[in-house]
Amino acid sequence: MKTIGILGGLGPEATAELFLRIIKATPAKRDQDHIPIIIFNNPKVPDRTAAILYGGENPLPELIRTARLLEKAGADFIIMPCNTAHYYYEELKSSVKIPFFNMIELTAEYVSKFYPEIKLVGLLATTGTVKTGLYQKAFGKYGVEILVPDDEDQKLVMSGIYDGVKAGNLEFGRKLLIDVASKLISKGAELIILGCTEVSVVIGSGDLKVPVVDPLQVLAEESVKYALK
Repeated sequence: MKTIGILGGLGPEATAELFLRIIKATPAKRDQDHIPIIIFNNPKVPDRTAAILYGGENPLPELIRTARLLEKAGADFIIMPCNTAHYYYEELKSSVKIPFFNMIELTAEYVSKFYPEIKLVGLLATTGTVKTGLYQKAFGKYGVEILVPDDEDQKLVMSGIYDGVKAGNLEFGRKLLIDVASKLISKGAELIILGCTEVSVVIGSGDLKVPVVDPLQVLAEESVKYALK
């Protein structure tokens, strides 16, 4: 059984949510059947969107330090519950000698496998994730187009994430995010991707009129499969 390393704190609630989902996804009948997990909940990593779009402090050095500490602590592979931080994925992957999973690529593969008929997908994510085209690139490999909110609705998404979930105002965040998701559906989105781990905290399957795919859940399930191989 492999030990999972979680590069967390981006934010803390999403990290806790991933930990819980891994536990629930594990086919365990007793404590001893669960997977060893090392979590570095490092909330001191500078904001990713601020760095990518507005010249804020570079989070990469702290991300690399965190990944290397997880490796040194005994993790057999690393997962990271932050979509925007995947902008730095290649540098992070090359900074350690153990496998480093890519949540966005795993999600694109999942959608292509289980929803092969869908060609237009709506994305709820930070402006950093949207502008860098992380999902557009990953899904484009499978011929799937990504539909993103317009500028005004994207501001509502950011408010839902930062003023809502990250600030502990879950109901406020949930309402804003569901409203924007509904607009994407009205524009033709056949499926909604919860492309920010804070969004995963407040929206789930059955909350919208179309299927919802949660990268955090995909990551949890794939991590369990790999750890139990």
